Amino acid sequence: MDENFNKARQLVSGARKILVFTGAGISTGSGIPDFRGPDGVWTKREPVLYQDFINSTKAKQDYWRYKAETFPAFRAAAPNAAHRAVAALEQAGRLLALVTQNIDGLHRAAGSGPDKLVELHGSGLCAECLDCFAWTSMEEAVAKFNHDGAPPQCACGGWLKPAVIMFGQPLDQETLIKAFRAAENCDLAISVGSTLSVEPAASVPLAAKSAGKPYLTINRGPTAHDSLADLKFDGDACEILPLLLS
Repeated sequence: MDENFNKARQLVSGARKILVFTGAGISTGSGIPDFRGPDGVWTKREPVLYQDFINSTKAKQDYWRYKAETFPAFRAAAPNAAHRAVAALEQAGRLLALVTQNIDGLHRAAGSGPDKLVELHGSGLCAECLDCFAWTSMEEAVAKFNHDGAPPQCACGGWLKPAVIMFGQPLDQETLIKAFRAAENCDLAISVGSTLSVEPAASVPLAAKSAGKPYLTINRGPTAHDSLADLKFDGDACEILPLLLS
């Protein structure tokens, strides 16, 4: 192991309140596509904006068509070694919070508990009614769309929307506050698999750095925080994170 990795291991071994921040790169090893990276999904197709989804039947159809295309990969995905390493850190009593940009549910599937998990961008495994706010499984909502190609509706007649934060939709403030509080109270922040280019999420681990806490980043390719992190590791999260946290 090189000197920087040994330094990182020492920081991890000495920390008792670790903040782990994760992005798409932690889940690509599970078959979940990267959305915001340099070769991500959003470089190949235009995302549907939140206001367009609310106001336009065509936008609803476009968004649900995309969800129907991608949902099989979400349903088939299983947690990988990086997800399991974070869950093991929690089981060891050394995880303060797990803040994720991901909507794939793989942290939950790996055993991460809801009291530690902060899902900034919602869940891609459920849909929410825009009228009565009832939740429906994504499997049921996608099946409705595939049946007739119409945007699915709730039993109350309201439109269903995937329970995720769409482009142009504000983040839930309570969720965001919980994430920033964890950043202030941690003794080490580790960002994994994120380009750290989407705000306000990317400011969460940076808040730990601003508070004087050590900050490590792991990502395949550059991030917006490369010059700000104490140590940066370029590579596969599935390989690096388990070694770092072991």
